[in-house]
Amino acid sequence: MFRATSPTDGPTAGFTILEVLIALAVVAVSIVAIGSVMSTNVRGVRSLEQHVTLIQTVRSVMATEVSSHAKLGFGTWSGGTSDHQWRIDVSSMGSEWGAPSKDADWIPALVRVQVRSPSGAVTDLKTVRLVHKLQQ
Repeated sequence: MFRATSPTDGPTAGFTILEVLIALAVVAVSIVAIGSVMSTNVRGVRSLEQHVTLIQTVRSVMATEVSSHAKLGFGTWSGGTSDHQWRIDVSSMGSEWGAPSKDADWIPALVRVQVRSPSGAVTDLKTVRLVHKLQQ
C-alpha cells in the first residue's frame, strides 16, 4: 500500500524551539516599548493637569482678590485656596511711573501673584493695576 506524506509530517513539521523563543522575544520587546510609551503619556497628562489646575487657581485668585480697584492697596497678603497657597504683593511702580498731575486719583501699581501647588510647582504672575492714591 502506498502512503502519501505531507510536508507537515516528519521531522520538519511545526516550529523549532529557536523560532518560538525568537517570536517570544519580539513580542516581549514590543510590549515593553508600548508600556514605555504609555507611561510617558500618563506622566505628561498628569503634568498638564497639574499645570491647568495651577493656572485656574491663579485666575481665581486674580478674580477674587485683585479684581476691585477700590479694595486694592499697597502691601502683601496671602491665603490658601483648594490646597494651593497664594501670595499677593502690591508695590509702587516707581517715581517715573507716577501720574504727571498731582490731582490724579489713581496711580499704577505692580501686582505680583504667586501660587504654589501641593506638589511644589510655583507660578508667578505680574500685572499692573490702578490703585487709589488714598490707599497708598
